[in-house]
Amino acid sequence: MRKQLLSIILLVFLAIAGLWLSGQQQQATLPAPGEIVQRENSAPAAQTSGADEVGVMVDKKAPGFTLTGLEGKSVEAVVKGQVTILNFWATWCPPCRAEMPELDRFARKHQGVLRFYAVNIKESGDTVKAFLRQNQYQLPVLLDSDGKVAETYAVWAIPTTLILDANGVIRYRKAGAVTLQELEKVIADL
Repeated sequence: MRKQLLSIILLVFLAIAGLWLSGQQQQATLPAPGEIVQRENSAPAAQTSGADEVGVMVDKKAPGFTLTGLEGKSVEAVVKGQVTILNFWATWCPPCRAEMPELDRFARKHQGVLRFYAVNIKESGDTVKAFLRQNQYQLPVLLDSDGKVAETYAVWAIPTTLILDANGVIRYRKAGAVTLQELEKVIADL
């Protein structure tokens, strides 16, 4: 009887340990909040293995999506031919609010040269418009009203910023606030 009890306890322990290790490996695939994920070299996407695979991490081709902008028009956000920056955020998020002045300056400076979208998660257009008006921001905003795009892009913390090269391949990903200098450095390397 005692041997059976010890065997059962050992099996339960091994099962729990196996599940725990499996969970740790899955968590390792997503960047931690504040972690910067960037390619080490700037080889063209065509020469990079995995660049044709669709995914949401660095060196993967970003999944396409269409959202509604504040003007009510549908916008296809991931388009080949131009560098695209996606910043997932919300008006109630303190780090998002803190980085917004620099993002606004960056978007204005590079208007027409690259595509920049502040992708608002689960807030109404009226809330976002009031926030932008109050702070005099002119960022192009897309509304992810149901959070599905953020979910697709594995956005577990906000703000999260991704930079896509002209081929739509993710070259930079950061969970946490970004600075103007970080953005300038990454696009200079593309």
